[in-house]
Amino acid sequence: MASQSDISSIPTPAHCTADFCLIPIGTSSPSVSAQVAEVQRLIERSGLKYSMHSAGTTLEGPWDKVHQVIGQAHTILHQQGIVRIQSDIRSGSRTDKVQTFEDKVKKVHELLGKE
Repeated sequence: MASQSDISSIPTPAHCTADFCLIPIGTSSPSVSAQVAEVQRLIERSGLKYSMHSAGTTLEGPWDKVHQVIGQAHTILHQQGIVRIQSDIRSGSRTDKVQTFEDKVKKVHELLGKE
């Protein structure tokens, strides 16, 4: 185990899911659909597994790549002149089993008798 003063040797989890929502602040319009579309294009090019929903996007893949893409989403919107962006990010990882975001939804649907 790494010493408390040397954090560079602590690895990140191999796999994660992250649900995120980028919020552009100070734009001239309350609509953010153009920015959402731009972020979705980036995610599509990233090769990560993803699912867009009404309040954000869920990404799945290697921890470092998932969080890199979220940072890149900030960058592409900054490059479009948006000077401030706030993000809500919820990340999860587990080591006891492999579980996709679809698996989680399917399990709840099964419990509800919808599968």
